Amino acid sequence: MNSASLVLTLPVVIPLATAILTLALREHRAAQRTASVTGWTGLLGVAIWLLIEVQDAGAIAVQLGGWPAPYGITFVADRLSALMVLVSAAMGLAVGLYSLAGLSPEREHHGHHTLFHVLLMGVNGSFLTGDLFNLYVWFEVMLIASFVLVTLGGRRGQLEGGLKYMTLNLLGSMIFLASVGFLYSQTGTLNMAHLHVVLDESGGGTLLLTISVLLLIAFGIKAAVFPLFMWLPTSYHTPPTAVSAIFAGLLTKVGVYALIRAFTLIFTFDVGWTHSLLLWLAGLTMASGVLGAMVQGSVRRILSFHIVSQIGYMVMGLALYTLAGLAGAVFYIIHHIVVKTNLFLIGGLIARVCGSAELSRVGGLIRKRPLLAGLFLIPGLSLAGIPPLSGFWAKFAVIKASLEVDAWVIAAVALAVGLWTLFSMMKIWSEAFWKPDPEDERCVPVPMDLASRVLGYGPVIALALVTIAIGLYPAWLADHAAASAVQLLEPDDYLRAVLGEALR
Repeated sequence: MNSASLVLTLPVVIPLATAILTLALREHRAAQRTASVTGWTGLLGVAIWLLIEVQDAGAIAVQLGGWPAPYGITFVADRLSALMVLVSAAMGLAVGLYSLAGLSPEREHHGHHTLFHVLLMGVNGSFLTGDLFNLYVWFEVMLIASFVLVTLGGRRGQLEGGLKYMTLNLLGSMIFLASVGFLYSQTGTLNMAHLHVVLDESGGGTLLLTISVLLLIAFGIKAAVFPLFMWLPTSYHTPPTAVSAIFAGLLTKVGVYALIRAFTLIFTFDVGWTHSLLLWLAGLTMASGVLGAMVQGSVRRILSFHIVSQIGYMVMGLALYTLAGLAGAVFYIIHHIVVKTNLFLIGGLIARVCGSAELSRVGGLIRKRPLLAGLFLIPGLSLAGIPPLSGFWAKFAVIKASLEVDAWVIAAVALAVGLWTLFSMMKIWSEAFWKPDPEDERCVPVPMDLASRVLGYGPVIALALVTIAIGLYPAWLADHAAASAVQLLEPDDYLRAVLGEALR
C-alpha cells in the first residue's frame, strides 16, 4: 500500500477501529476512555499528514479494490477536503476531551464513545468519497450514529428532538437516493469527476437541471438551508453538551461541503439559474436564522438558530461562484466550525456553573466566573464579525466578494445579519454574565473537581486561541482557502487524480 492509499484510508479506518475497540472495552471505563483519546489524537495526526500531502502533491486519489474509476470506489482529497478532515479531527479531539468531564458512566457504558467515533468516520468518509452513491452511504452512517447520540438516555426532550431530527433527515436521504437513481439513469455514472466530464460534453438539459434541484433540496436539508432548517433548532438543544457541540460544528458543514462539490464540480451547465437560486436561499437562510435567534430565551436555542444564519454566509460564497466568493466560503466554514463548537462548549459550562441554560434563571457570571466571561466574548464577538477576530475576516471576505460583482442586496443582508448577530450575543452576555444572579432555587450547579475543570476549560481555551490566531494571522488560512477555490473553479487537478488515463 503506497502513502497516498494509506493517508486517504486512515481517516476512516482509525475511527472505525477505535469504535470497535471502545465497544469491546465498554465494561472497562478507564480503558475505554484511553482508547478514545488515542483514537482522537491519532486521527488528528493523520489529518495533518493528509493536508501536507495535498499541499505538496496536489489532489490525490486511491481506487479501492483496484477497480479503475469510474467503476470502482474512489477516495480523493484536494485542498478543501483535506482541510475539512483536519478541522473535523481537531473538533473531535477538543469535544471528545471536553466530554470526559461530564459524561455519566451509564452513557459511556451504553455506547457514547463508539457512536462518537462512528460519527467521525461518517464525516471523514463524506469529505473523502469521490462518488455520489458512497456519499449517500456516508450520510447514512452519520445519520444513524447521530440519531442514537441524540436519543441516548431516553429523556422525553431527547426523544422528541430526535424524532424531528430523524424525520426530516430521512426525508433528505430519500430525496438524495432518488436523485442518485435519476442521475445514474441519465449519465450512466455516479463518480463525481466522471460526471463533470459527461455533463460538460452533454451540455445538461431540463431533466438534469431538475435533478440538480432535487439534490439541492437533499443537501439543503442536511445543511439546514431555508426553509428546510426547523429540525435543527428543535433538536440540537436536547442532547448533552458534547453531542450538541460536535453536531453544531460538523454536521451541517457536511451538507455545505456536498453543496459546494455538487455545484462546482457537477452542475455547472446553467450557473445563471442554479446559483441565482442559491443566492436567494443564502439571503433567506441568513435572515430567518438570526431572527429566530433574537427571540429565544435559552443559550443553546440561540446558538442553534445562529447555526442556520451562518450557513447562509457559506452558501452565499458558493452562490457568487467567483474565486473570491468560493475562497470566502471556505474561510467561513473553517472559522464557523471552530467558533460554533466553542460556543456550545461554553454554553455547557454556563449550565454546569449555574444549573441552567435558561437566560431568565442565570446571571452574575462576570463576578463568579470572570474567566468564563472572557472566554465567551472571544467566540461570541467573532461570530458577529468584530475585528480582529476570525469572524471579521470571514464576513469581510464574502461581503467583499459580493460587492465585486455588484450583488448589493445580498451584501446589505449580510451586514444586517452581522449586526443582529451581535445583538443576540450581547443578549447572552447581558443576561448570563452582566445582570445580578437571580438565585433561582430550581437551579442546582454541577460540582466540578480539578480534573473536570481542566477537561472542561482546556478545549475552550484552545479553541479561543485558535480564533484569536486566525484573526491576528489570517494569511495562511486565506491563502489555503484561495488555493482551494482555484481547484474548485478549475478542477483539472482533481480530474487527473481520479480519472488518470481515463481522462484522455
